[in-house]
Amino acid sequence: MLTNHVVLWIDHVEAHVIHFNPEESESDVIKTHSTHPHLHVRAGQIGAGRAPENARYFDDVTVAVQEALEILIVGPGLEKLELMKYLVKHHPLVAKKVISVETIGY
Repeated sequence: MLTNHVVLWIDHVEAHVIHFNPEESESDVIKTHSTHPHLHVRAGQIGAGRAPENARYFDDVTVAVQEALEILIVGPGLEKLELMKYLVKHHPLVAKKVISVETIGY
């Protein structure tokens, strides 16, 4: 399916990818590969107190959205912002397709 647009809803557990154009739409769910619980504090480690980014998860999401012409990233927490930072650093051509990053709850 040739898609013009993608809405990507993402949190730390899964990403819902909705591809659409004027004629049709399709969706997919991508689960994180992390087996660690989502914690904001890392005991016994010096640093920002946040778990490291999940590169494999972000790469899977990137593959799912890379063919779109425009991407809207939404979600309830900080994962959407972490993904955007990851895209800018590792996939700048995909990052340029992101038209906005917005907070949307469950």
